[in-house]
Amino acid sequence: QVQLVYSWGGLVQAGDSLRLSCVLSGRTTRRYAMGWFRQSPGKEREFVATISSSGDIVNYAESVKGRFTISRDNAKNTVYLQMNHLEPEDTAVYYCAANSGGPTIRRQLYDYWGQGTHVTVSS
Repeated sequence: QVQLVYSWGGLVQAGDSLRLSCVLSGRTTRRYAMGWFRQSPGKEREFVATISSSGDIVNYAESVKGRFTISRDNAKNTVYLQMNHLEPEDTAVYYCAANSGGPTIRRQLYDYWGQGTHVTVSS
């Protein structure tokens, strides 16, 4: 079983930066592709970014491309989401998820999910 534990999100201002971390625990964590998703009130959970198990393949939603960077440190079993130039529209609960297949934008293919961390961006 894989468990996902987050760093805290927080309240920031538009234009600020924030880095989220997600630590994986359990067996064979290095075999999992990882994804970040987010959900705003009244909206469906949406894809943000994904990274392959080795870290050599990444993909982003158009809305965050050029502002967000996903990365991972397999020695620390940790995946990161660096968020720069934050906008009020980025306000959401952010989730990381683990997928035993390859990196994908499809949330239905992720096997394990964390509880989510709140990010609020004020204008």
